[in-house]
Amino acid sequence: MTATSDVEPRERTETPLHTVGTSVTHDDFVQKVRGSLAYADDWSLPGMLFGRVVRAQVPSARITSIDVGEAARLPGVVAILTAADVPNNAIAEEASGLGMSPVVMPVLAEDRIRYQGEPVALVAAEDPEVAEQAAELVMVATEDFPGVFSPERALEPDAPHVHDSGNEIVEWRIGRGDAERALRDAPVVVEGTYRSQRVDHAYLEPEAGVGWIDGDVLTLRVATQVIEHAREIARILGLAESRVRVIGTYMGGGFGGKEDLTVEPHLALLVWKTRRPVKMVWSRQESLLARWKRHPFVMHYSTGADRDGRILAQRIRIVGDGGAYPLLSPRVLFAAAVTAAGPYAAPEVQIVSTAAFTNTVPSSAMRGFGAMQVVFAYEAQMDRLARAVGLTPTEVRERNFLREGDTIPTGERLDTHVALPEAMHTALERLGPRPEDADGWRVGRGFACNMQPYGRARYFADSASCWLGLEPDGSLLIRIGITDLGGGQAASLCQIACEILGVPMERTTIHISDSALTPPAGGTFATRQLYMSGNAVLQTARELRERLLPVVTDLLGAEPTDEVLFAGGQVSIRDPDRSASLREVVRECERRGVDTAHLTTFHAEAGEFDPRTGQGKTFPDYTYGTHAVDVAVDPETGAVRILRYVACHDVGRAINPQRVEGQIQGGVAQGVGYALSEEVRIEEGVNVAALFADYLIPTSTDLPDIEPIVLEVGPGKGPFGARGIGEPSIAPCAAALAGAIADAIGERITELPMTPERVLRALKHAETAGGDGSA
Repeated sequence: MTATSDVEPRERTETPLHTVGTSVTHDDFVQKVRGSLAYADDWSLPGMLFGRVVRAQVPSARITSIDVGEAARLPGVVAILTAADVPNNAIAEEASGLGMSPVVMPVLAEDRIRYQGEPVALVAAEDPEVAEQAAELVMVATEDFPGVFSPERALEPDAPHVHDSGNEIVEWRIGRGDAERALRDAPVVVEGTYRSQRVDHAYLEPEAGVGWIDGDVLTLRVATQVIEHAREIARILGLAESRVRVIGTYMGGGFGGKEDLTVEPHLALLVWKTRRPVKMVWSRQESLLARWKRHPFVMHYSTGADRDGRILAQRIRIVGDGGAYPLLSPRVLFAAAVTAAGPYAAPEVQIVSTAAFTNTVPSSAMRGFGAMQVVFAYEAQMDRLARAVGLTPTEVRERNFLREGDTIPTGERLDTHVALPEAMHTALERLGPRPEDADGWRVGRGFACNMQPYGRARYFADSASCWLGLEPDGSLLIRIGITDLGGGQAASLCQIACEILGVPMERTTIHISDSALTPPAGGTFATRQLYMSGNAVLQTARELRERLLPVVTDLLGAEPTDEVLFAGGQVSIRDPDRSASLREVVRECERRGVDTAHLTTFHAEAGEFDPRTGQGKTFPDYTYGTHAVDVAVDPETGAVRILRYVACHDVGRAINPQRVEGQIQGGVAQGVGYALSEEVRIEEGVNVAALFADYLIPTSTDLPDIEPIVLEVGPGKGPFGARGIGEPSIAPCAAALAGAIADAIGERITELPMTPERVLRALKHAETAGGDGSA
């Protein structure tokens, strides 16, 4: 369902669009329906070996010895590698982008085990069963080493150190004014502590890939969000970067879980050692056990307001569990800090956002990237504030919504439209009349608003490149290094190029994600690709079109002032009606020596951020939205049934409305699991949810019909005014459901997931304590 607000859209193109804004079907749709799309696990090579990772069984220990003798004698075993076989056994990404000292993560553990599932050795064998058996025969002798398993305990002075440098990964401080004084003077103060859990990406396709040597080039075809990992693999192997090639496959989901290195370094080491093709596919249990997770957060909020409900001050303290290695914790906690106050004005604010090492599986990127967890907290604060001052939840939000031109806690100005009132009212109106309690079930209604950045932090000076070529027959070839997670990233780029150059979609071919052959576009993460690669394609197409225009006007006998239309494989002059095919244009360009291929690099908005003051430029722009939901709660069992769910986001311009709606629906489905059932439970460092029997993902019977509403109100900074939608759609889910459950039972649950047990506990607390909102 597409809706348009009464707000006048700005900066719209005056020329009617032909391809952008339509739900055109791309070839990836067809192949997925037919089952013919080749994923990473579908690729095989002659003479291929099978790789397996030997993983630590304990969360914290010293390695005293590794005995591979019995495993090596197993028939069919070709190679076993340990840390001593890795040329450069260190992954040392400096993820903050501000020059902080990186903490090294070994490719294979050498002397210390820091989390259960940490890679210790690699096996390559003639078939997968032998590789698995050999991995079980590798004997890793250890002695106990003190561990720490919660981030709050890790930050205490006497806590065991996960790394010699200490347990603090990063601490961001953002603020302005004197929040402490303002809170002391505020007539109304509401406080709350909120906890979010560790969750898994649980995508359809586990980590997988195949590698081989082509001449003197190591080549990997893998499910990855970042083909630029080729450089890190080259460094690990001690090779020139030109001798490592990474080809990305279309993926069955990523959500951030394939942003960091997964199978790549292990595959590369086995291929280089054996000089034979090697395939590696992680089992679902292995993926649930050892692959990076969403950061669990503990969030302490104090919100001061006047008696009219206007926020005067916020004091926010966030502690994130980074697990055993830093990975992308600095970026995740940065995004959390920047957005912690939510889409609300806060004249005086103090935000401290810290990530800590623990002896648990590392945390890293997952859909929402830190800006998602904090929605659960700041929306609870808004509902509590409304109750404290006697306003409705909508009234208190309207009095505090940020507007275009306002500044956020980092001191930067919002320079695009903030469509929060439109999204909130549209979502609530679409939800319709409130249902009545029935059959003993208690009905509640809730909603939540959010702001989610798209694009990397501006101080990274991000860029993306694109090559476009018009072929002699008038068809279009696109080369770009983007990876496609299954969200239609590649197809959207085709629509953008076709809109500008007038080539039909069915005559357009795109080649993506090959570090040797496609121009670099950066990884597909942080909702950056539509903004980055979309603008790169738009810029390249426009520049190529400008090069063609003199040829076109001569060919058509037009005046330089005449408007030229590129559409349907033709170029034409609107008045009088004169046209030529793109094939004729390309042939005329060839005759004149005019190049019909073009390469361009798009550079994102840049800016500086000062970590000492917490002030400066952060993200290019934000996507705003509201989710509204009705639930029914069974007071006997604590079960929660979702009756109706509406999700509304202003996307600026929907490049492909059907795919935008799909992103919203998928985000909600994933967010419902986050809110109600999913949790990777770790007890004293041991993962007790390494099977889907223990990790509970919602099924189709648990989900209602999710109604997406696509607003096109205020243009964003993507192509044609588009805003990113991949991450924003998951963020409000938990907060909206928490509000609905609180409305039904009279008590707000402050810890995720909101399982039946926690719902029952809250019900009991509401009955005995009168519902003080702190279950």
